[in-house]
Amino acid sequence: MTTESPRRRDLPFYVIGHKNPDTDAICSAIGNAALLRLRGHPDAVAARCGETPARTAWVLEKAGVPEPELVIDVRATAGMICRRDVVQVCEGDTFLAAYRRMLASGVRCVPVVSSDGDTQGMLRYLDLLELLVPGDGSGLAVRTIHVSIGKIATTLQADSVGADLPDNEDDEDLIMLVGASSQNTVDRRLKSAAKEGNVGRYLVVCGDRPVVHHYAIENGARALLVTGGNGVEPEMRRLAKERGVIILLCTQDTASSTTLIRCSRTVKHVMDTDFQCVSQNEPVSRLRKSLAHLEQDLFPVVDPVDQKMIGVISKSDLVDPPKIRIALVDHNEYAQAVQGIEEAHILEVIDHHRLAGDLVSREPIRFLNEPVGSTSTLVARKFAHRDLVPEPGIALCLCAGIISDTLCLSSPTTTSLDREMLEWLSGVAGIDPEKFKSDFFAVGSLLTNGTVDEILNADRKEFDDEGVRVTIAQVEELGLHSFDGRREELQAGLEALAQENGYELAVLAVTDIAKHHSLVMAAGNPRMISGLPFQKVNGSHFEAPGVVSRKKQIFPAVCKAIRTLS
Repeated sequence: MTTESPRRRDLPFYVIGHKNPDTDAICSAIGNAALLRLRGHPDAVAARCGETPARTAWVLEKAGVPEPELVIDVRATAGMICRRDVVQVCEGDTFLAAYRRMLASGVRCVPVVSSDGDTQGMLRYLDLLELLVPGDGSGLAVRTIHVSIGKIATTLQADSVGADLPDNEDDEDLIMLVGASSQNTVDRRLKSAAKEGNVGRYLVVCGDRPVVHHYAIENGARALLVTGGNGVEPEMRRLAKERGVIILLCTQDTASSTTLIRCSRTVKHVMDTDFQCVSQNEPVSRLRKSLAHLEQDLFPVVDPVDQKMIGVISKSDLVDPPKIRIALVDHNEYAQAVQGIEEAHILEVIDHHRLAGDLVSREPIRFLNEPVGSTSTLVARKFAHRDLVPEPGIALCLCAGIISDTLCLSSPTTTSLDREMLEWLSGVAGIDPEKFKSDFFAVGSLLTNGTVDEILNADRKEFDDEGVRVTIAQVEELGLHSFDGRREELQAGLEALAQENGYELAVLAVTDIAKHHSLVMAAGNPRMISGLPFQKVNGSHFEAPGVVSRKKQIFPAVCKAIRTLS
C-alpha cells in the first residue's frame, strides 16, 4: 500500500473494427485514428482483432501505412495498471536501510528481491516496527541475535580497532550482553559462558568501563562494542588482537546502540516468504475476485516468461481501475466486438449497420450511425467537416474501404455521400477508382488459394436476431469458376462452424462482383434454411442473382427466414 499516487503507464486508446475484419473495418480504423490524433488524442492508434485479409494487406502496402496492431483482448491487465516505479529492498539490506527507504517513499510494504532480481518475499512496515522497538535496557540484558558483525559496524558507523572484521558478511548467532550491571556480575556471566564453551558468541556492549572491556577481552568474547564515543586503552587493543576479539567504537549511547544492532539484521530473516505474485497478463476483473480473500495487500506483478518483477499492484488499485479506451468502427454489437469490450471504456462508435441494442456506456459518447455504404465514408466526412485533409496514404485507405464495401459504388447500399467522399478522397490519394477496384479484387482469390477456415472467417459477422444466433460470411471474387470444386468441403466446414459455435443458422455468400451474383450456402436449422428467399439449387445451396450486399440483402433475407418460424 502506498500514500502517493500510483505511477502507471498510460493505458492504450485503440480504434478498432469487428472480429474477422474486412477492408472497411481496418481502413476506417486507420482513418479515424489519424483523425483523432489531429483532434487532440495523440495516443489513438488503429488496431485489429483478426487477421488482415490479403486484399487489405495489398492496400496498406500501396498506401505505405503500417498494419494495425493485433489486439485480441481489451480487458485491462495487471501489467497495464501496476506501478512500475517500485520501491524495493534487497534480501541482504539491513532493517535500518529498509526502514529508512520505506519512510522516505511513504510505503508500508515492499517486495524483497535477490541480487538476481528475483522476488524473494514481502516486507511490511509493521514487521519492522516490532523489531525496532527497543527493550527496556535495564540491568544485565542478554539477547540472542542473528546478525553480521560487519553490518553492525556499518550501521553504527563504528571504527574497528581490535581483531580484523570478517572478510564476509555472513550472519552469526551472537549473544548480546549489555554491561549495565556491576563489574562482578558481568565477570561472572562471561566466565560462566567460557566454561559452557559459548563465550565466543558474546557481543559485549558498554560505555566508559575499562574493567568490563578487560573482562570481555580476557574471556575471549566475539566482539566488544564501546559506546558514547569512548575509547579503549592501547594495551587492551593489543590483547584483543591476540585473542581474536573485535573491538568496535561508536558515538551512539548504549541504549541507541542496542537498538541499532537489532536494526543491523538483514530483511531476509523477517520477510514474509508465503506470498503471491500475479502475472502481468492477468485481467484486472479476474484479480479482483481471486485476491479479495487474501490477507496480502501488495502483490508483485511478474513477467510470465522469466518471472521477473515488472511492478506492483495493491488491492486498492483494483477498486476502480482505469480502462482501455476504445473507439469502435464498422460495428456496434458486442457479439462482433473484440474480446473484453464489456470492460473497456468506449468513447466513440462510427458505423453503418443496424443497431443491436447491447452497447452500454457509463457516460454519453459520440455515436455516429448512418445508412451509407461504408464506414470509411463517415470517417472521410468527419475530415471534410473539420476542413482537414487526410494524408495521401490515409486517403487511399479510406478509398479502399468505400470501394470494397460498395463494390466501387455499384452496391445497393451506395448513397450520394459515398460517391461524394470517394470522388474527394481519390483526388487526394491520386488514384482512379475503377482501376483501383480492378486491381484490388484481382488480389488473392480465396476460393482458389485459401483454406476452408480462411474462406469462412475472412469476413464473417455474428448476429443475434430475436434470440437466434446467426453468422454470415461473405467472400468477394472476380468470377466463381473455382466454386464447384470446393463446394463439398465448404459445406462441411460451414456445418462444423455452426455446430461448434451453437449457431442456429450459418451462411456463406460467395459473390461475383463483376456479374453482381452470389452463391449462397447454409447450415443449421433445416426449417430456417428452407425459408431463405433465394433460388434453391439443393437443400443447402442457393443461387442469388443481383445479391451483393450482406447488410442490405443477405441479412434481411436471413431475418425473414427466422421469422417464418415464429
